[in-house]
Amino acid sequence: MNSAGVKEDSENYAALKALAHEAPSEPGVYLWRDEENRIIYVGKARVLRNRLKSYFSGAQDIKTKALLHHARSIETIIVANEYEALLLENTLIKQHVPKYNINLKDGKTYPVIRITAESFPRVFKTRHIIEDTSQYFGPFPQVHAVDTLLACIDKLFPLRKCRVFRKRESPCMYYHIDRCLGPCCGKISQEAYRVHVIRVQHLLSDELSIESLIMDLSVQMHAEAAALRFERAVQFRDTIKALEDLTGRHSALVDLDPEARDYIAWASEGILSTFTVFSLRGGKMIGRELFRTRSAAGEAESLETFVAAYYTQDRPPPPHIYLSPWTETPQTGLEADPGFQSLRRWFIEQFGYTPEIGSLEEQASQAGTAPDRRHGAVLAMARQNAKEDLRLRLKERGAGPALDELVQALGLSRIPERIEGFDIAQLNGRHPVASLISFKHGRPDRKNYRYFKLRTVVGVVDDFAAMREAVERRYSRLLREGKELPDLVLIDGGIGQVNAAQGVLDALGIACDVVGLAKRDEELWLPHKSAPIRLSKRSEALKVLQFLRDETHRFATSFNQRLRSEDLFFPILESVEGIGPKRAGLIMKTYGHIEAIAAADPSSMAKACKISETLAQTVRTVAAIALEDQQAAKKRLHPSRGLP
Repeated sequence: MNSAGVKEDSENYAALKALAHEAPSEPGVYLWRDEENRIIYVGKARVLRNRLKSYFSGAQDIKTKALLHHARSIETIIVANEYEALLLENTLIKQHVPKYNINLKDGKTYPVIRITAESFPRVFKTRHIIEDTSQYFGPFPQVHAVDTLLACIDKLFPLRKCRVFRKRESPCMYYHIDRCLGPCCGKISQEAYRVHVIRVQHLLSDELSIESLIMDLSVQMHAEAAALRFERAVQFRDTIKALEDLTGRHSALVDLDPEARDYIAWASEGILSTFTVFSLRGGKMIGRELFRTRSAAGEAESLETFVAAYYTQDRPPPPHIYLSPWTETPQTGLEADPGFQSLRRWFIEQFGYTPEIGSLEEQASQAGTAPDRRHGAVLAMARQNAKEDLRLRLKERGAGPALDELVQALGLSRIPERIEGFDIAQLNGRHPVASLISFKHGRPDRKNYRYFKLRTVVGVVDDFAAMREAVERRYSRLLREGKELPDLVLIDGGIGQVNAAQGVLDALGIACDVVGLAKRDEELWLPHKSAPIRLSKRSEALKVLQFLRDETHRFATSFNQRLRSEDLFFPILESVEGIGPKRAGLIMKTYGHIEAIAAADPSSMAKACKISETLAQTVRTVAAIALEDQQAAKKRLHPSRGLP
């Protein structure tokens, strides 16, 4: 992002903040509009000013940042109370379908069976409901069972198959194989055809009709088996099983409580949310629906909006609605309504009654009973479904939004399609190495991982010099070979390491953004800045940088450990009980080689290396034995040369 773009965003942010502080202190609805004056978010509040001011206070999560980045103006509509705000909010969302509001899109659209509104209707499976006078039956979670049911209907009631009904002189093939009654050629009257359609309607709307069909098929299955026509019997058996699945007789979720209830769970990440609704009626699971939404609202507000959009006159609420536990604590100013008072009033106005809505613990407490584990198991299953769908959505979306957030948060000059990260690993100056990790489009590009055995800092501890050497060696080579340069360099460290890397890039004439990620507080440091940038712990941009930083650290540390293991004397020193990698490194740094350790005074070693004199004596003895073994091995290999 160039300086003009940063300035424009800053001015827009200030203008929006001023509008928020000038908002009325009454209940109402607020609308965010983008630069093309389109409504991108609709929200409600008990106190409009407090709610709007909350967008500009404290640490902003990714949802708020995305909304503020695209918004250009705020409008408010004052109403009498919060309940009227809920009604108006729901109406405006349905009318304008704002980008950052809850928009019920079924992530797994279940099929329905349609009977068309024609003189000679058709019956077929579809996933799209058209607002006409056709009849729809479903939805059916078991797709295979729907196909089986339609196959039975086709055999019992052979209605027409052609998409467009037109008069014909001779019937088509379906008539000759008894799969169509031939209405197009006048083979059946409209009244007689209508009798077949009514029977199909009864079959689809009345579970007892399907039960009767299952009984008839069972008789035929046994007859085929008695006649030793086992293949036909197996076909009948599979058809019966599919129809039983359709009616829910073999549902995986069946209990003895016939009271109707819904279970609602959700999972969210950034502006993406997935809601799952499990519906139990008569002790059977009759519906499992998954809705993918995008919303800039908090958890409580999103849930309230979802419930108001989900239940309609065609889908009234059951007596009990169980909610999964909250995953975030409502922030100050978000105006959460834990008692769902507005929703309860809305239920009464819309349906004439109020269902019990709340968590399992809340409803059990109100009833004066202990929480029922069965409800908890169903809620856990619904929650798992929502989390899995959200995981798939994040995978499908990739790292694009996180990279966009990086540009905005750090004021980068461009989207960092290629990011390279550096880390230094050493042990008191012994075996200093640097690792280079390369990410492309937010994902590891392992063919561009590199190690560097550092040459200028052997025996000394100088992270700044080590970073300068690694960066210089990497990018001077890329310049010589004319290869692709990164858009962003990530340094594992604070302002010192960042400035060291920036100095090298400046000397090489490379225009590349640099940022450091300090481990202790996960702060982001830009070159020559006096204060760090702190992102929300839930920030997708921060998670990408953390993943890259952790990968560089793992890569560098593993290489350093491998070099140390190849060194003869480190394992020897570390074999002494009480001497670990750090003390071994300090001893080697102090004495330099095994001969000096074998000849060292134990009391001097104890003082210099901060160990006990007894431990120093043991180290000296082990070093002397190792030196003797080394000399004996050389004598065996070169007996004519004698000892060196």
